[in-house]
Amino acid sequence: MNPCTQMYLVSSLEKVFFNQTPTQSVYRLAGLRNESISFQTAIRYDGARRKTTFLVIESPIAEYIRCREVVPVPSGLPAYPKHDSNYLRTEPGLYPDLLKEINDKTVILSPCQWMALWFDICPNDKLCPGIYPITVKLNDKTGAEMASVNAEITVLDAVLPEQKLIYTQWFHADCLADYYNISIFSDEHWRIMEKFIQTAVRLGINMILTPLVTPPLDTAVGAERPTVQLLDISINNGEYSFCFERLKKWIDICEACGIKYFEFNHLFTQWGAEFCPKIIAIEDGKEKRIFGWDTKSNSDEYRHFLSAMLPALTEKLREWGMESRCWFHISDEPKEEHIENYLTAKQMVQPYLEGFPVIDALSRVEFYDRGIVKNPVPATNHIEPFLEMDINGLWTYYCSAQSTDVSNRFFSMPSSRNRIIGYQLYKYGITGFLHWGYNFYYSQLSIRKINPYCNTDADYAFPSGDAFSVYPGVDGKPEESITAMVFLHALQDIRALELLESLTDKEFVINLIEEGLTVPLTFSVYPQSQDYILDVRERINNEIIKRQTKSCVKGDYN
Repeated sequence: MNPCTQMYLVSSLEKVFFNQTPTQSVYRLAGLRNESISFQTAIRYDGARRKTTFLVIESPIAEYIRCREVVPVPSGLPAYPKHDSNYLRTEPGLYPDLLKEINDKTVILSPCQWMALWFDICPNDKLCPGIYPITVKLNDKTGAEMASVNAEITVLDAVLPEQKLIYTQWFHADCLADYYNISIFSDEHWRIMEKFIQTAVRLGINMILTPLVTPPLDTAVGAERPTVQLLDISINNGEYSFCFERLKKWIDICEACGIKYFEFNHLFTQWGAEFCPKIIAIEDGKEKRIFGWDTKSNSDEYRHFLSAMLPALTEKLREWGMESRCWFHISDEPKEEHIENYLTAKQMVQPYLEGFPVIDALSRVEFYDRGIVKNPVPATNHIEPFLEMDINGLWTYYCSAQSTDVSNRFFSMPSSRNRIIGYQLYKYGITGFLHWGYNFYYSQLSIRKINPYCNTDADYAFPSGDAFSVYPGVDGKPEESITAMVFLHALQDIRALELLESLTDKEFVINLIEEGLTVPLTFSVYPQSQDYILDVRERINNEIIKRQTKSCVKGDYN
């Protein structure tokens, strides 16, 4: 051992800052046969100069262990000036988030600061239940051991059920083309999009925002985002015709990656439904923009377009057998003053979307109370009135505005505040969860391109962690984040809770979640320690194994 080097086990819910001693963990690593189980090792080297070391993993399950370096990234806006006390820190600086692959097992130790390695054990239902030792070592170039840590992982004899929660993070195809400087819908663009979709599915995303036309999202009034329109539209003698070949290619790729649900982009502009999205068509042999900010959403021209496009689209979706897996949007985040605009927009499309659900992020209960919206998606800090109405199939979302009291995924928040959402979504029987930023690599309102490795807050607009959860790596390969992995663990918690419910009942499971709490769990009131989350998950695991064992004795368990 090198006396200059410290290394010890820390929880996946710990954020290791370079200038702060992390809390050493003694919790037990355990998980079901088909879930990702994560932990970290915190490392500090107090030598005079940087040190090159080499990672060694010794374990009978080494082939199932993935290791990445936790890389701090800059945040100019970690939190809004108005925030609650449940933040790790709120000053601009470096925050641990990026998970970067380790090339050639090489780990560089910088002097006099902390760093972390992130480990995922992925049994993939291929390991026998049991307890497996893991030893992590850092050796110098001579092979001498610098530091090591020992851990044990218990693979439990149970399997998580398939994810029921519909989960979308909005996919921004234009950001990928701009960041990698490639032509939209070129072969290279399709290749890179496929990689990002594959990663999204691995992170639990099972619904994808699909750009029939360029989505009218986060765009300055009068400005345009790059055209990412999947529909080919032609106009001849004033009549529309449509080619769906590119849309079908998109759907085929997404389904091959594991996407199950498709949400089609908003048919009217954001924050009021007042104008039309940008739409491109071929008219008289020339490409032209036929709709945009200069066209009112309730114009006769747009009504005529929708009356042609939507029936043609829904006919194709039914032909492809997709009608039960497709959702539509009207306008994002309308407010109370937009009710009449929204109602007009809804009435324009409703006759053509029979049988297809429409969802929109909105937080005024009046939209539901007046029957304007059947499938509201309120923000987590505005969900209480919707819960009181006992809405079947309720969704929820959060974004940058949900910065006090409720769960969120900002760099500056503890990871426990990210992961608690799993217990909350389960308790309230939430059907779907929406987030706007899977890979938004623009400044606010899409005014300019940004480098997400240097600018994590959309030019000081949104607290870091809000705009994206993956980074655009080399060769079009996305790099994951602590943010994304912790949310994946929350999704796994939901599935474990659902498994236990199938062996007991929901009342039993909620009582287990709330055991020892002085007040019931809500979206705004919850334990803030990582110990609570880890302890509850251990109790869940124990109850699953105990009850599956009883079923086995009765002859019901295979």
